[in-house]
Amino acid sequence: MNLAARASATAGLVLAGLYVHLPVLAQGPAAQAYPAKSIRFIAPIPPGSPPDVIARVLSERLSGALGQQVLVENRPGASTTIGLNAVAKSSPDGYTFGVMAMPSVIAPSLLQVPYDTAADLAPVKQVVWGANVLVVQSSSPLRSVDELIAVAKSKPGDITFASGGNGTPAHMAGELLRLRSGADLRHIPFKGAPEGVSAVLGGQVTMMFAAAGSVAPQVKAGKLRALAVSTPTRLATLPDVPTMAERGFQGFDVRDWQGIVAPAGTSREIVARIAGEIAKITSRPEIKERFASMGMDAVDQGGPEEFGALIRSELVKWGKVVREAGIRAD
Repeated sequence: MNLAARASATAGLVLAGLYVHLPVLAQGPAAQAYPAKSIRFIAPIPPGSPPDVIARVLSERLSGALGQQVLVENRPGASTTIGLNAVAKSSPDGYTFGVMAMPSVIAPSLLQVPYDTAADLAPVKQVVWGANVLVVQSSSPLRSVDELIAVAKSKPGDITFASGGNGTPAHMAGELLRLRSGADLRHIPFKGAPEGVSAVLGGQVTMMFAAAGSVAPQVKAGKLRALAVSTPTRLATLPDVPTMAERGFQGFDVRDWQGIVAPAGTSREIVARIAGEIAKITSRPEIKERFASMGMDAVDQGGPEEFGALIRSELVKWGKVVREAGIRAD
């Protein structure tokens, strides 16, 4: 065999060897099927709260759908920003997700947040909407929003409203009503929403925009009087209670919401996979009923783009309310 023939034969053997090993290389770590290990869901609030419950409802069912454990990790504090900072700073490899809620988009206007809410967190899927109800004690002489506003204007500082703390949905709804009505409403923050509701029941505070799931039973039992709901439409659980829009406050829309986010840079394929699995879960009748029992409506439509648009619009909306109302952090 001459030199040229030998070189050709050698090159052929090398190429053949490469082709033989290509399938083996393709099976390396970079091409492993996702997910290849357990996934963590960070709930930025204590156990038992709605974001925690949502994380656990999803994690249980995602574990089965993905074939890997989905573990819930609670990291509460600083209006959800401690937990979400952990998400933002995690590797964007598809193994860390977090629960974001309405207070998460209010926090940047009140606190020094160590991440950019819009840039450092990738939206995955909105999971629920939450409704708020304007309630007063059942023995209160106030029977309508108009009466409440009239008293607040005639007796500045007499009408107080409770919340579970600065930057919570109850707080922002009360501030929005104050701005829109021009009435003098005085904010009384509590350590948590249950304490605020108790204060209204006990007559220590005039009113509260409380989560529907927590006060609907007391309204039906006659312990609280519902004056209006802060949602665009009436609630199925309280069909006789008018909306704020029906009481003359057009565009008054204060709804808590919760959804799932990932570290920015997480691949679109992984985000789409998780969003699709969550949509399947929230479309199940038993899941809709579970969330409805908590006063929340499951969202089975929309994906990352829609959730991202909601986050951006809410950042702008509540940032404006915080500035105009002169709200400061506790």
